[in-house]
Order: sequence, then C-alpha cells, then structure tokens
Amino acid sequence: MQIVVFNTLGRRREVFEPFKPRMVNMYTCGPTPYDYTHIGHARTFASFDAIKRYLNLRGYSVFHVQNITDIDDKIIDRAREYGRSWESVVEEYMKDYMSVLEALNIRVDVHPRVTSHISDIIEFIQGLIDKGYAYVAESGSVYFEVDKFPDYGRLSGSTSREAWRQEEEFIREKKSPYDFALWKAAKPGEPSWESPWGRGRPGWHIECSVMSTKYLGQAIDIHGGGADLVFPHHENERAQSEALLGRRPWVKYWLHTSYLTIKGEKMSKSLGNIIPVKEALTRWSPGALRLWLLSSHYRSNLDYNEDSMAQVDRLYSRLRDIASRVVRRLEKTEPTYWLNKRDLEVLEELRGVHLSWHSDLSDDFNFGSAMRWVWELTNIYYRELEASESQALLLYTYRVLSEFNKVYAVLDDIIEAPKTLGLEDKLLELLVQVRGELRARKMYDLSDYIRNSLSKLGIKLLDYKDRTEWVKEG
Repeated sequence: MQIVVFNTLGRRREVFEPFKPRMVNMYTCGPTPYDYTHIGHARTFASFDAIKRYLNLRGYSVFHVQNITDIDDKIIDRAREYGRSWESVVEEYMKDYMSVLEALNIRVDVHPRVTSHISDIIEFIQGLIDKGYAYVAESGSVYFEVDKFPDYGRLSGSTSREAWRQEEEFIREKKSPYDFALWKAAKPGEPSWESPWGRGRPGWHIECSVMSTKYLGQAIDIHGGGADLVFPHHENERAQSEALLGRRPWVKYWLHTSYLTIKGEKMSKSLGNIIPVKEALTRWSPGALRLWLLSSHYRSNLDYNEDSMAQVDRLYSRLRDIASRVVRRLEKTEPTYWLNKRDLEVLEELRGVHLSWHSDLSDDFNFGSAMRWVWELTNIYYRELEASESQALLLYTYRVLSEFNKVYAVLDDIIEAPKTLGLEDKLLELLVQVRGELRARKMYDLSDYIRNSLSKLGIKLLDYKDRTEWVKEG
C-alpha cells in the first residue's frame, strides 16, 4: 500500500515519493540546550524516530540528521541568570537531552552542533549576499531581504507582511521590519566569532539551512519539527535555502507535530505545568512513556494526564507479557501440520490486525489509529492464543509483534534478543516441570507450595489442560 503524508507546504495530502527511490533524507530540528528536555520536546523527537522506523520497516533507507542549537539568546540569558559560562549551560542540558534519547530508544544518525559549523554558516551567508538576497547593516549584522523572495509566506500560509515583523529591537537598521537576521553583530560580553562583517554569531534560522544541506545535500525529502516552528523558523529556512540553492522544492515534505497539553492546557512556564522527561520517568517506565508519546496522531494534540498514561502503561505491560510468552512458547512448540476451523478464523483475525495497523501508519503515520490494533492483538492473544497449541499462530503473532516493535521499540530486549533461555528462566522451567510431576502423582500439597512460593516472588503459574505457563507479574 502507498504511504501518504500531509505536507504543511500546500496543506495537502500527497503520496510519499522521495527524490531518490527508497532513499530518504530526513532533517528534524533538535533542542536548544538551556533547560531540561520536557515531554513536549520528547513527543516530537519520538514521533520522527517512529516515522523513520516505519519507513525503514517499509524498505526505505533513512538518514536522519537532528541539530543541536548550542548558541542562542536563550542560552546566553540562562548563563547570565546562573552566573555561569554559556558553555557549561550547554553541556549540562545537552547531557540531559542525550540521556532522554537513550532512555526513550530514539536514534539519530548525526547530531551537528552550531558552534562546530561557524565557517560553513559564514560561507552560506556570503553566498546569499553575493546573490543579492542579503545585506550588511551598519552594525555588522547581516539580514535576509524578504522582498527579494516573492514566495515568502507560503509554508505558513501567511499573507500579511505585518505578521512577518521580526527582531523588533533592530528594526531601525533593517530595510523592512520583516527582514530577519542571518548574522548578529557582537554585543559586549556575548560569545562571538570572526566574520567578513565583523565579530558576531549566527542567527537562529541560518544554522538549520547550513547543517541540513551539509549532511543531506540540496534535496531533502522530509523536514520536521514542532508546529510552533512553522513560522518564523521554517519559513525563513525555506526562503534562505531556496534563494541560495536556486531550486524548488528544497524540501519535498514538511511535517509538523502538534502540541502536547497538560490536562487540556498548553505547557507553559507561566502556568508552571512543564514536565521534564526526567521527572516523568520517576513515575513511568521509559517504554511506557515512549509508547504513550506515540499514542495519538502526530498532527493531533496529545494531552498528558494520569488516566491516559495509566491506560498506555497497561498496554505496555500486556505487550511485554505477550512477547515474553510467545518467545518462550516457540522454543517448545512442535511444527504445525494443519489448522482447524477455529485456528483459521484466528489467523484471519491476526492478519486483519496486521493489515489494519499498516494501513493506519501508511495514512500519514496515524499512530493514534494504529494503537487500537496493538490493543486488539493483545485481546486476541489472551482470548484465543493463550491456550492454543498452534505453532503457526504463535509464529504469526511473533511476526506481528516484531513489526510493531520495529516502530514502537519497546520490546527490543525480548523480541530482538537471542532466543535462548537464561539461567533464571531455565530454573523456572525446571520448577514448573517438577510441580507438574508432583501434580501427576497427586502430591497437591507440595505442588501448591511451589505455586504459592513462586507467587510471592512475583511469578504467576497458569495451568492449562496439558501444560503450565509462567509469567512475571508487575
């Protein structure tokens, strides 16, 4: 089935066809490390990680670049607030950001930092000046002349030039109030670098244009970020990149995640409801949090509340329980040589879940709709497969779980791990066999003693007609 995406540029659904068949260049806007990474940031990072993983599952090779804005007004202000160097502020919060990615199993191929690309940025800006799209102000700042780019505003859908006003404090030195800074002249006490226009530092928007084209070339398939970046950040990126490169589109598909709210209200410092990821992880496991971040369509608001988190935490526990059982059972089941009528009906249910999950993710990566099929798989297992002896059904369930995990990445230690029992599992298997022998000899007091003792250790035994399964509770 075709993959369809909603392109912010043009606000329409389009069949996904990268510039080069099966090769995808993806750039997403990363953090400005001046504070701890919060769950709103994590929602965007996890969404694009899952999008990349689904494209990989569908046979695309995705190269993913996500920048780190390690010099910015917010960093400078925070350093002054703390009475510390801006470098120490960056390192502290960048370390937090990297630990969040590790905890949530988010993988990025290249993490370019702005301060490592100053010479590239200067070269890019000089190119815009040479082409007549940028000018140097008396202060030594360099601005992009928006009027020279007639297509400005199409990404955000804005037609009002008054809405384009940027950097109000520097309006006097700009040709138009909506021209935006490419290079900011140095201020006393601020970090700065040498340039042909005097000491200064990069503007906010130029960095992403430079680093994306440096690592992905002049044709980018997916550019992503939060909805709050559409204007002015991505609008400005698009203008300066297409102006210099002389090609349209520079980015084929613009994708944007919507907002994360807390009990219906947008996260904000004024409301005091910002939740750092490290705080959320004291309440929920990393896997449950990642699964929750992928529980709604990436373009829909996601509301953080105890009920929704508890529900997804339950699903997370069910998934891990089922995956563990399926892996263990497959080590002991015999090949299936035929399927009875009910087995065939269950197989059809499993195939329906599998297909529907792919259908929803192919429809603009609709994580919200896809999640219902994850629930349905767990229901089918507990209703139909728990007592089934069919290796064919277990193998197909394993396949579906494996594909789910290629996107959700919460079962790596179960699904992707070598399929051999550890010592603890082997001892449990031995105890279950001993208990089975005791029951066969009608020594129920001893068999019950084993059951009760294991229960106190968090191991639940499930007796079926001709076998016993064990699961770890909690």
